[in-house]
Amino acid sequence: MSEGPVAAIIRAKLTEGLAPRRLEIEDDSWRHAGHHHEGGMDAKPGGESHFNLVIVSETFQRQSRVARQRAVNALLKTELAGPVHALSIKALTPDEAGEEKTTFTSS
Repeated sequence: MSEGPVAAIIRAKLTEGLAPRRLEIEDDSWRHAGHHHEGGMDAKPGGESHFNLVIVSETFQRQSRVARQRAVNALLKTELAGPVHALSIKALTPDEAGEEKTTFTSS
């Protein structure tokens, strides 16, 4: 499934600002059909107003969960003030996500 314009903006901003190892963006708007916040960027029913986000970044090392949430929210300030009504954020370090660090060895 291809991303809509709001998800693409979210991906670009988070990629540039946090250099994530993994970034999952799920448009969860369909679960909120009929709600007054439905519609997203193009104000069409069912579109891009509610998202679930999983982001894994080394940037989050030594940051509290609150600081991580604030970092994501700051990067998406414009979207949160406009088309995005709800954003569920799971922000993890690579260790917390169980991802191996890439190491290079010389022989």
